[in-house]
Amino acid sequence: MTEPVSEQCLFCAIGAGEIAASVVKDYEDVMVFRDVSPQAPVHLLVIPKAHHPNLDEVLRENPQLGVRLLSAACQAANAEGLESSGYRLVANTGSDGGQTVAHAHVHVLGGRAMAWPPG
Repeated sequence: MTEPVSEQCLFCAIGAGEIAASVVKDYEDVMVFRDVSPQAPVHLLVIPKAHHPNLDEVLRENPQLGVRLLSAACQAANAEGLESSGYRLVANTGSDGGQTVAHAHVHVLGGRAMAWPPG
């Protein structure tokens, strides 16, 4: 269920500007910032500013927000110069999927060759 900004949520605090982040792009309802523990030369996070626990819920409750998240991810990757070499978008959902922050987000990874399978 969609919730307003949650006081206990790290990504809500970042989206609200309460916690500093290296912001790449700030849209009305979506924010792109650099991951503090990068797993690739370019590692960005794309979040909705409203609290959603995961991408699955975003797509069920507000499909257009899901489209804006993915569009922002691709635009950010291209702005980082990854368009020609390629990049990976990752949206972990749930503990088995590797999600460690219970706020919907998409990772943008690039700047090096990615291995397959990923995990």
